[in-house]
Amino acid sequence: MIETHPFDDAIRLETVGTGTVRGRTHPEWANMVGPFGGITAAAMLRAIESHPDRIGEPLALTVNYAAPITDGDFDIFLRAARTNRTNQHWIAELSQGEDAKTTATALFALRRDGWADTESRPPSAPDPDGIPPTDPGLVRWTSLYDMRFVEGPMPGKDGRPSPSSTTTLWVRDAGRRRLDYPALAALCDIFYPRVYLRRGAIVPAGTISLTTYFHADQQQLDGLGSDFVLCTAHANRFTRGYFDQSAQLWSRGGVLLATTHQVVYFKG
Repeated sequence: MIETHPFDDAIRLETVGTGTVRGRTHPEWANMVGPFGGITAAAMLRAIESHPDRIGEPLALTVNYAAPITDGDFDIFLRAARTNRTNQHWIAELSQGEDAKTTATALFALRRDGWADTESRPPSAPDPDGIPPTDPGLVRWTSLYDMRFVEGPMPGKDGRPSPSSTTTLWVRDAGRRRLDYPALAALCDIFYPRVYLRRGAIVPAGTISLTTYFHADQQQLDGLGSDFVLCTAHANRFTRGYFDQSAQLWSRGGVLLATTHQVVYFKG
């Protein structure tokens, strides 16, 4: 029997009806409450890209975490809200029983050649091969990644407040799984909550809504293989129990792969 990668196990889906697929939570991806939000985003994206009516590649994905997903089976209901000549709009809902746990919208499109430019620039970072790996160890799923922090690591027991919320790190799959769109969607949620760094301590917090914009096309992803991705994130404002976070993911060669924005609740 050939063993499959834990990532592929976690996003394996079975068609159970018209527009409905079924998956199951995976213990390796356990978070503090429910599964890692990135693996949920990956499962939602995989459900859409596996649909026989899907056209093109993902351009945008918004995932709203409405309630914790409990261990066990879940169903994802899919609907193509509209298909145009070059783009397609999807609506998805992940439910357990009668309870909606996660909702998502996605935009897929047929990319075309044309003028291009990147105004953003990657952060300055040493080569990942010279940085020792660090597992934050707070939750189970982090052991599935090779993380090498450039700045802003997870605060320890004696952590102190930081004037900056920025974290920059190199990340790759610990099992050297090749990067694809679901894996890229998961990496966009790789960052621990920014409030941990600012407060210097772990406080109750969780993502409510995560939007990812995919800039890399399939050929660029294929060229990355299982190499490191440079990920950097910072918060914009903390106010009345919520903060928003912006992030960028870059290839080693300086190609902007994805940008993300999310809103997070926190206590304390």
